[in-house]
Amino acid sequence: MRFSPVSAVCLSLMLPLPALAAGTETEAPPKPSPTTQECEEGLIWDADLGECTAPKDTRLNDKTRMLAVRELAYAGRAAEARSVLDSLQDQGSDLALTYRGFVARTLGQTAEAELWYQRALAANPNNLLARSYMGQGYVEQGEIQLARLQLTQIRTRGGRGSWAEISLRMAIERGRGFSY
Repeated sequence: MRFSPVSAVCLSLMLPLPALAAGTETEAPPKPSPTTQECEEGLIWDADLGECTAPKDTRLNDKTRMLAVRELAYAGRAAEARSVLDSLQDQGSDLALTYRGFVARTLGQTAEAELWYQRALAANPNNLLARSYMGQGYVEQGEIQLARLQLTQIRTRGGRGSWAEISLRMAIERGRGFSY
């Protein structure tokens, strides 16, 4: 999805900044679900069953788990998000690897975060979200040239005007990355 520069700025001003680091193809922050509203710590909502359940429950699929990871990360519950990531069937998906990097970065584990982002990019060099998050990590470390290289890669790979591009560009301009 492409946005004109004017509409991108307008939208970015209307949305809370954490929405820029949403972590999926949607720009909107995740809507709170029973995962963060009702479930006890360590449990996630299973809409099919209509109850909270353990992330390792074999009745859950990875899509349900990834939605919970995103919601927990957005709610600032990185350790729980990591636990749900551990329950994924497909540990090698580039989105799972990207989220592992994001969680590590939010926990201050920058070296580990970069390794996860590199693995995500090895699985999918066109993973613009991983490039954006890695670039934001570089900004946080003061490595602006490395961040700019990721910004160039995002643009070269068709991400101009995307939230991945906008959030990294804004992080470079602000001198700090986005986190939940």
